[in-house]
Amino acid sequence: MASRPYILAETTWKTVREANYEVVVLPWGATEAHNYHLPYATDNIQSDYVAAESARKAWAQGAKVVVLPCIPFGVNTGQLDITLDMNLNPSTQLAILSDLVQVLARQGIPKLVILNGHGGNDFRQILRELQADFPTVFLSTLNWFKAADRNQFFSAPGDHADELETSVMMHLVPDLVSPLAEAGDGAAKRFRIAALREGWAWAQREWSQVSADTGVGNPAAATAEKGAAFLEAVTTNIAQFLVELAAADPQDLYE
Repeated sequence: MASRPYILAETTWKTVREANYEVVVLPWGATEAHNYHLPYATDNIQSDYVAAESARKAWAQGAKVVVLPCIPFGVNTGQLDITLDMNLNPSTQLAILSDLVQVLARQGIPKLVILNGHGGNDFRQILRELQADFPTVFLSTLNWFKAADRNQFFSAPGDHADELETSVMMHLVPDLVSPLAEAGDGAAKRFRIAALREGWAWAQREWSQVSADTGVGNPAAATAEKGAAFLEAVTTNIAQFLVELAAADPQDLYE
């Protein structure tokens, strides 16, 4: 058996055909600028790690989960003028997911979790549509960075190349993180219109008008130790979700 039978990319057909997987995890990231100090693959590196570590913990508790390769492009319609920020439209995401869920439905694999690592991705409406088309596959999504309370670990607010993301990357791939002295301060402009600023109305942020360095949130207080602690909390919580989901009957989810 593969050393990590919960990672499909590392696993053979011999292992897969005997595994009887209950939950498929699909990490989904993005390829985009992350201030001056983090690489374009930040969301993918983080999503891959969180999915794998959460699955490892769930597998150790007996849950039959398997992680698919990460999809590395996300919705970046607000960043089309930033060089090589790669965009997939939501309609493209729907087409990709429809094909993948069709495979699971045909093969009798009953549950899918999209593990999202990019703020521009929002799969909820897509899953509403697909759930009607594929009633035999339970569909769910989560944002890994919301699986634990960031305020217990980080002091500076933000949501892109900020203290949180920088700390996580310093822990995972320190060689890919430039010195913080090279980072911008992540200063971000807010909407002038009160309802948009307060968050009860929504409109897309036009990124190059919001941030001079593409970051949102000051990374100056980031440390690898903070990143490690946050990842431990996040992956423990997600693993518990996977364990419970693997054991659950989709026809009996309410109490």
